Amino acid sequence: MMKFTAISCLLAFVVINDVMPAFTIAGGLIDMGYGSRGGSMLSASIRSKEPIQPIPISFDCDRAKIELGKKLFFEPRLSKSGWISCNSCHNLSTGGADNLPSSIGHKWLFGPINSPTVLNAKFNLAQFWDGRAKDLKEQAGGPIANPMEMASTHEIAVSVLQSIPEYVQWFKEVYGDENINIDHVTDAIAAFEETLTTPNSRFDLWLRGYDRISKLEEEGYALFKDKGCIDCHNGFGVGGNSFQKFGIVKPYDKDTQTLGRYNVTKNEKDKYVFKVPLLRNIALTAPYFHDASTWSLSEAVNIMAEYQLRIILTDNETNKIVAFLQTLTGDQPSIIFPTLPPSTSITPKPNRNELTTPDCSDADPLNYRGERIIPQTGL
Repeated sequence: MMKFTAISCLLAFVVINDVMPAFTIAGGLIDMGYGSRGGSMLSASIRSKEPIQPIPISFDCDRAKIELGKKLFFEPRLSKSGWISCNSCHNLSTGGADNLPSSIGHKWLFGPINSPTVLNAKFNLAQFWDGRAKDLKEQAGGPIANPMEMASTHEIAVSVLQSIPEYVQWFKEVYGDENINIDHVTDAIAAFEETLTTPNSRFDLWLRGYDRISKLEEEGYALFKDKGCIDCHNGFGVGGNSFQKFGIVKPYDKDTQTLGRYNVTKNEKDKYVFKVPLLRNIALTAPYFHDASTWSLSEAVNIMAEYQLRIILTDNETNKIVAFLQTLTGDQPSIIFPTLPPSTSITPKPNRNELTTPDCSDADPLNYRGERIIPQTGL
């Protein structure tokens, strides 16, 4: 008996010592072994006061709801064509965005604005560039019914899911009700999206006391603070926690049609005011800005300096800031592509051919650039 106990204790010691380094690297509650990994408790203490905070590790609370939300995120039958899903515009293989100037919707309609990344979107104070959705749940319902995006209706989307026995069972398990509704649909999608964070960037490890960024990158961060970029780009998301006018010190003349926050408030002072974008994984999400006016991160940095700060950066300064921004790329979500259940004989059929031109005089104006637009087509 004593021999068995001794062996068990030895095995437990081996397992704990094997697991602890992984826990440490993942940014757990206690960082162990700074010395062996090139960091120090003193460095971590000093850097804890930085205006940018490392992304905390997420622990899933409701696995069943998250798994249901993942299926819905990849579910193309929520769209009229049966082809477009949330992942179409917020591709988890490409930094949570689609790397297009604007997303391609139903019947190849071009969206009016550049799609922001879904990664770390939980750190935004509101959703969409103009902040018209208060949270991820409210945002999730917008594209389904937008005639320029998924072009369905909430009623049809729900009827599709209700016609599929597997979905009925999953919703019953999560929400205790066989009757599916759009509130539960958007709640599940939001639960999944909240897990899409990207911890453990090299900069986050540096914040925790590890020497994981170069001298050049650290100098870039110092410039990022000294020049004033940090005033808007801070916190967990390195942005996303305020609204600012694009063109604070110099009018931004590349796009005068997109009115931004004004579409929500109708307040003149909110014209050309947008939610400050997250800079996490910025190296993965070109093109940049709401109007996708540049594909170059260096040019984007220079535009911000000129129009927001009245600063002309030297090439050396720009290169250093870009080097810092590239350290913000974190661990991308590891997603196993879900297997979706088949349609049934009563599932509403996809409609790829019908084109309903939005009547913007009656439609929600917050979905579009101005009072009225004429949609463009890609064909």
